[in-house]
Amino acid sequence: MQRYTWKTGILEAVMILTAIIFFIPLYVLIVTSLKEPNDPTGSLALPAKFTLQNFADAWNQGHLGNALGNSAIVTICSVVVLIVFSSLAAYPLARITRTWSKLAFFGFLIGLLLPFQLALIPLYQTMRDLHLLGTVWALVLFYAGLQMPFSIFLYTSFLRALPIEYEEAAAIDGAGLLTTFWRILFPLLRPITGTVAILNVITIWNDFLTPLLYLSGSGQQTVPVAIYAFVGQYVSQWNLVFAGLIISIFPILLVYFLLQKTVIQGFASGLKG
Repeated sequence: MQRYTWKTGILEAVMILTAIIFFIPLYVLIVTSLKEPNDPTGSLALPAKFTLQNFADAWNQGHLGNALGNSAIVTICSVVVLIVFSSLAAYPLARITRTWSKLAFFGFLIGLLLPFQLALIPLYQTMRDLHLLGTVWALVLFYAGLQMPFSIFLYTSFLRALPIEYEEAAAIDGAGLLTTFWRILFPLLRPITGTVAILNVITIWNDFLTPLLYLSGSGQQTVPVAIYAFVGQYVSQWNLVFAGLIISIFPILLVYFLLQKTVIQGFASGLKG
C-alpha cells in the first residue's frame, strides 16, 4: 500500500489550486446572474439581494426561445450532414491504396491548415447569390464544409484500424458496398461517430462570428448573437448576459448528462482510433 508522502500533498495542493482557478469564472458567472442591475457589491461578492428576474428578462428581451430553436436546427442539421458525408467519404479513402486516394486524403488535410477567415467574403457573396443570407441553411452549408476535413480525418484514421475481414465476410454473403458500409461498418464506427458529434456540436453551438455575419439584419439569430445584444457601446447589461449564458449552457449540459456514458466512451475509444 502506497504511503501518503509530501509529494502527494503537493500534488493535491496543485489540484485544489487548479480547481479553484477553474471555478472562479464559473462562480462569477452564477453570482452575477443572480444580482440586481444596480447591485453595489463587487464581482466576487455575493449579491446584496438575490433575484431570478434576470433569467426572465434575458429570455424575453433576448428572444432566447427563438434563438435556442435556431441554434438547435443549425447544430443538429450540420452534425447529421457531417456524419453522413464524412463517413462515406472516408470509406474509400481508408480502403483504396492507390495514389489518387492518398492525394485526395492529403487534399482534405489541407483544409485543416487554411484559416476559414480567408473564405468568409467569397462565401458571403456565394450565399447572397444563392439567396440564403438571413437563413439558417447558410450556416448549415458553411459548417458542413468547414468541419468536413477534420471529420474525414478522424473517420479515415479509425477505419484504417478496423480489420478488413468484416467486409470480406459481407462480400462473400453477397452484400454490396453501401450495404456493407451501413449495416456492418457504420455500427462499428460508433465511438468515432460520438467523438465527431461531440466536437462539432460544441464548435457549432458556441460559434459567434459566422451567425453574426450571415444572419445579420434578419429576425433569425443564434444564441451567442442574441446574448450579444445585451452588450452596448457605453452600457452593458452583464447580469442579463450572464443569465443568458447560463440558459444557453443548459441544453448542452442536459444532453451531456443524458448521454454521459456514450460521451465518455466516444472520447476514450474514438481518440485512440
